[in-house]
Amino acid sequence: MELRRMNQQHPPTNPAQSQPVTPDALRKQYEAGATVHELVAVSGLSYGTVLNRLHDAGTVMRTSWQTRRMRQDPQARRRLAARLRTLYEQQGATLTELAAAAGGTRRGARRLLIEAGGTVRTTQQTLRMRAAARAVERHKLALSLRARYEAGATVPDLAQECNYSVATVYRLLHQAGTLMRPQHRHGPAPREGKRP
Repeated sequence: MELRRMNQQHPPTNPAQSQPVTPDALRKQYEAGATVHELVAVSGLSYGTVLNRLHDAGTVMRTSWQTRRMRQDPQARRRLAARLRTLYEQQGATLTELAAAAGGTRRGARRLLIEAGGTVRTTQQTLRMRAAARAVERHKLALSLRARYEAGATVPDLAQECNYSVATVYRLLHQAGTLMRPQHRHGPAPREGKRP
């Protein structure tokens, strides 16, 4: 699903998302009317992980018919609209992604967004929002790498841990204003003088 790919490439920037998503928290949201797809979109977890955590919490799963019937309730519709607005405004989701999360159409997602007090963006505004979110995440990563480097980690170690190239790690460290250590020399030590 498009929204799941987005979340894997660019983790959510909502500060609340930095906390672990517990099975009980997912169960409460599901029992309040959220679908598994919506929980995937909000949490950034995979579909299978969300299902496993719901089962771990002893959640009684609904059928799609039961979900539709539940959503005819005006209160449930308001909760859904508010959830879509959060996705749209805090994570930069598109109307297509909202429609996928809600299991409906783009027009239906747009209507819910407006009902929740949201304002529809242009494509350019969405692109700028996502670029800004990526820049924030990259800066946070650079600062994290700097702290680990200054604590003694080497650039190759950081590159391997983060699954980045060495050049990318160097670039991020420089962006964070890191004072780099002298590079170690490899191979035999240079001779101090020539033999007669």
